[in-house]
Amino acid sequence: MTVETKKPFPKQLAEDNKEHLKTRARNAYDGQKKESIDNELITQFLPMVHKIVQRAVTYIKPPLSYDDLVSAGAVGLIKAARDYNPSLQAEFKTYAYIRIRGSILDELRNFSLLPANVEKQIREATQMSLEITNQTGKVPNEEELAEKLQITVDKLYQTLENARTKHFISIDSSPEDMPSLGASLAATNTLAPDQQLEQNELVDKLTEAIQQLNERQRQIIILYYQQELTMKQIAEVFDITEPRVSQLHASALFNLSVKLRQWKYDR
Repeated sequence: MTVETKKPFPKQLAEDNKEHLKTRARNAYDGQKKESIDNELITQFLPMVHKIVQRAVTYIKPPLSYDDLVSAGAVGLIKAARDYNPSLQAEFKTYAYIRIRGSILDELRNFSLLPANVEKQIREATQMSLEITNQTGKVPNEEELAEKLQITVDKLYQTLENARTKHFISIDSSPEDMPSLGASLAATNTLAPDQQLEQNELVDKLTEAIQQLNERQRQIIILYYQQELTMKQIAEVFDITEPRVSQLHASALFNLSVKLRQWKYDR
């Protein structure tokens, strides 16, 4: 008795197979399209990696080479291009900046940049500045703070520049003793309402603190962060030396950090 065998490719199976092939082709096309977009984003924003690294080495003298930091930043950029989700309505530029900077910071955190005695000097300067600020209502100038700490002004500037290094390394974290500034880089519409409220308040307080800086420090902050001038260019604007600009910049950042700490304690 012969058993009738079914045709190997009935009409329905052929249709299913055709739809399956179309789906695979569409997925392959979408994958190639996304890879193309990723490569375009990486190429377009690679200069941002160099820009962030250049700013990093302005703050600090890292134990890593420039190329090491660029490599770390490039890894962050590649991950940003791979993980970016346009549906979150955040600009890729903002998202990439955070991921690049985070990768560079992670690389730097693997190295001890500040010895224990320097950390102690920064804590003492910060605590003394907070005490004076709470007593007088304003941040002390360099001469007043140096006198209270019983050190020279030059020694104080050295401490403030070390504090700037620490500030750069920790800016994207949320230590218990200061508000996080890294969150302010996130796109507005990606934050929860309570986070948005806190960010707005932080921005308001930071703006207020900048206005309370002396004129020269305030101008340096604006030129460096808003106009994106280099230390050398700012030195030419004010006809002073580049090391002096670095000192004033470090002092301004220290004063801002003190005001933000005071704001957090008063909340």
